[in-house]
Order: sequence, then structure tokens, then C-alpha cells
Amino acid sequence: MGRVRKVLTRPLVIAVLVVAVGGVGFGLYWFQPWKLWQDETVEEALPGVVATSAPPAVAPSSEPSGQPSATGPQTLASGELISHEHATSGTVKLVRLVDGSHVVRLENLDTSNGPDLRVLLTDAPVKEGAAGWHVFDDGKYVSLGKLKGNKGSQNYALPRDVDPSSYNSVSIWCARFDVSFGAAELASV
Repeated sequence: MGRVRKVLTRPLVIAVLVVAVGGVGFGLYWFQPWKLWQDETVEEALPGVVATSAPPAVAPSSEPSGQPSATGPQTLASGELISHEHATSGTVKLVRLVDGSHVVRLENLDTSNGPDLRVLLTDAPVKEGAAGWHVFDDGKYVSLGKLKGNKGSQNYALPRDVDPSSYNSVSIWCARFDVSFGAAELASV
């Protein structure tokens, strides 16, 4: 009887160890906990802004309303990031560039790093606390791409076919866990 128990126990122990090692490996891949201690800073200039020592040119008064200024990018809306799942701060701006295209600009962003973070332009209202964690993928939204860095100032181009006036908030969204790290309500400037 003792020999039978030893023969049955050895494969069971090996199977349990294989499952445990596989579970730990999957958990590390899925959660990527090391990212909580890794910061990636990205500092991008706003497209179309040229440093110059000359005074800015005065736009002609006959310029049609609603057209981009010939002097540079124009901020259409902005808002301050609030924290959701992780402490998040910074400013979000919706900017129309001289060529008529639009970018969402994150300035002085400071949030946690995480797996599969995205920048979403959404029509969802920004809610404080846990009530705002999961709302940004419920309605209309556009993913502007992966978060370039969890710190710094960076730009995210809107696709040409996206009407920015249809959206009123921006979220730093963790697609892996469907949760907002932080978000900003955009108010017209």
C-alpha cells in the first residue's frame, strides 16, 4: 500500500508544481507588477510650434471664423486630470493645429505605469472616485493609441474623420482591466 501511495503522489506533486509555476508566470504576464516601479518620461513639443525670437505675426482680420490661425496651434478645450484607479495629475488640451488637424495634448502628466494603457477621447462624463472607473468605454470613444509614457508632455493625433466636438472627456485607460487610471472633462476655452 505504501509503494502505491508513493507512485501516485509523485505525479500529483509534479502536476501541482507545473500548474503553480504556470499560474505564477501567467499572473506576472497579465498584471506586470514591475511597471508600478518603472517610470517612462516622454517630453514632446506641440506640433507646429516653432521657437523664434521674432514677435508673433498678427493674423489678418478677414480670416474666416472657425479656421485655424496662421500664427500657430489653437487650444479649443482643456481640463485637469483627476485620479481614478491610480493617482493621476496633469492637464489635457484639445488643440487644432495650423493644418486643421487636431491633437489631444497631455501636459505635465504624472500617473502610474501599467499594462496596456491607452488614451481615450470619449463622450462619457467624468465622475469622481470609483463611480468613474469603468464608464469611458460604455458610450462613444476613440482610442488615440498607447500611452507613450506615464510622465511628461505628449501629443496624440485624432484621426481626420473624428469630429472632436462630439467628445467631452479624455481618459488614461487600462485596456487590460477595463479601468480608468485618471480622466479629464474637456471645457471649451
